[in-house]
Amino acid sequence: MRYLIIADIHSNLEAFTAVLRAAKGEGEITEIWCLGDIIGYGPDPRSCLHLLREHPHICVAGNHDMAAIGKIDTSDFNVAAALATNWTSQHLSNEDIQYLASLPIIREVGNFTLVHGSPRGPLWEYVLSPLEAEGGLPYFHTKYCLIGHSHVPTLFMFEGNHCYQTMLPSTLLLGKNRFMLNPGGVGQPRDRDPKASFVIYDSVSNSIMYYRVRYDISTTQEKMIRSGLPRSLANRLNYGT
Repeated sequence: MRYLIIADIHSNLEAFTAVLRAAKGEGEITEIWCLGDIIGYGPDPRSCLHLLREHPHICVAGNHDMAAIGKIDTSDFNVAAALATNWTSQHLSNEDIQYLASLPIIREVGNFTLVHGSPRGPLWEYVLSPLEAEGGLPYFHTKYCLIGHSHVPTLFMFEGNHCYQTMLPSTLLLGKNRFMLNPGGVGQPRDRDPKASFVIYDSVSNSIMYYRVRYDISTTQEKMIRSGLPRSLANRLNYGT
């Protein structure tokens, strides 16, 4: 079976659609595993929620998902993120809100723990270094952990309690070592590559494949500007920052 693993869609329908099309082009997808932040920043929160829910999926909550429904405040957000969150809140239906409120902040699926930030800080902690990854190691009990939040595709591989960080390989064979893996951002990449990022887990070959796909950035930007979202959020999509 094949599982599409994604994070940080951020209301970017063009990016999400391109990822789904590319993933299905690689073979049948059994289920989507979404690591949170379906919404926030972008212009199509409802459409992205509906598209995700059309597919068999498992999803955990991200900080933007919770902020948009008033479960956490935006005091720690920058100005543009807070403005986008307020805009998003005004464009959700009651059904959208109920769905987001139902999402767990952490979930175990077989050998994998799914979480947005980190197993130690599920909504807020960024895992950007081996030290932060090592700090989260006692907080998950499965063999592998899938994280989002930083929008940067990264692999943290553990050898005992020691961790080293590396770029995601095109194909990762799952072995004896535990790891944390970030598939990168779908709707707002931040590794200076504007292409949407995702991975596919194949349970038959016991491997994870890493992909990037182009999408229609200009259409997303035009919708953001027409909606009155901060122009800086639209501009950054060109650069993957």
